[in-house]
Amino acid sequence: MSFRSVFIAIVIAFALIIGALLIQRSRPRGEVDQPNVEFVKATGKCAECHSRQQYSIVHEFEMSKHATQGVTCLDCHQPQKGQEKDKTDHNGFQITAHITPANCRVCHEQIYQEFVRSRHAAPSWAAVFGAEGLTAEQASFAENLHPGYVKRPANALARLEGPSAIGGGCAQCHSIGKPQDDGTIGNCTACHTRHTTSVAIARLPRTCGQCHMGPDHSQIEIYEESRHGILFAAQGKLLNLNASPKSLTTRDMFVPTCATCHLSGINGLKVTHNPGERLSYFLADPITKKRPQYTEAQQNMKQICNQCHTKPFIDRVYTQAEQVVTSTNEKVQKSLDLVAGLHKDGVLGTQPYQKPIDFVAFDLWHYDGRTSKHGAFMGGADFVQWHGNYELLKKQVELNSMAEELRAKHGHGK
Repeated sequence: MSFRSVFIAIVIAFALIIGALLIQRSRPRGEVDQPNVEFVKATGKCAECHSRQQYSIVHEFEMSKHATQGVTCLDCHQPQKGQEKDKTDHNGFQITAHITPANCRVCHEQIYQEFVRSRHAAPSWAAVFGAEGLTAEQASFAENLHPGYVKRPANALARLEGPSAIGGGCAQCHSIGKPQDDGTIGNCTACHTRHTTSVAIARLPRTCGQCHMGPDHSQIEIYEESRHGILFAAQGKLLNLNASPKSLTTRDMFVPTCATCHLSGINGLKVTHNPGERLSYFLADPITKKRPQYTEAQQNMKQICNQCHTKPFIDRVYTQAEQVVTSTNEKVQKSLDLVAGLHKDGVLGTQPYQKPIDFVAFDLWHYDGRTSKHGAFMGGADFVQWHGNYELLKKQVELNSMAEELRAKHGHGK
């Protein structure tokens, strides 16, 4: 064999080795970094294909806590009980593409049990769709926990707006409590996102703000106006948003986000996926009343507040907020009584949202009343006053004038 032939063979071999190294280097970390054989068999094969077709999916999974713990794609996409209809033969694996809490609860059963008892679950769905889609067992279970909030008719205003408004609007947020075909309720990825399944993203105020925003539940706007929100805007990058929920301290989160107050177990306190465990009032209702677990819930929230604030300060905030609730209830009740009187006297028809006065009365409690109350508990002074009590006063004057006109038109006088 000539020197030339040997040289060419060596060059080709060297080129093949370099090529193999470059190909190996470009393979997704989720495919090559895990020593677990089953991981390579499942996730490696998934990543090999999806990194070419949907690279973002593989990259997001690579960044997840699941990846570092050796959880495979197949672990999450493994069909569970009730998902037989969604089972698909996909490149040699039996999977389900439609992930629900049935898949998540395999590892996170306690979290699911807390969530399914919250108002994020069935009550959220029922606020738009009523009990439609819920089994009798699911509806009864949730109704026992939240009387009057589940076994209810579908939302009359949403129905008037039409199916496209419901599908493209209402359902995008309220599907956090969607009943799934497999018997579970909810959508974990609404907060934690698919593939990253990130606790850090779930802790961001804007994650909650994707639904808790706007004139009817302006929590994100109130938060961003509050001192908490201002500090987060200035110092958010200094926080350890990735800290484990079980070991989270105020050193990690020295500025609170929504999750810090409503869900997290900071400094050894209880972690929960049921925000109602720390809420003492039904602030979203026209007339706000204390929740059944008022005392316990208020103690739970005050414990969280006490990680950063002194007891006298906390008590003062609660006292002022409860005073706002009382005064707002009085103003809203006045408007409800006025409209009820018009119905009683036959001035208004039996169908809702047919007269301008119906919308003014609805806006008064649904927008301005809620805003005033939420602003009081969350430190949003402008929302207590200009976006709350000023609008309550203004709309009451409008309601009085409209009622007089309607009564005069129908010969009822004042």
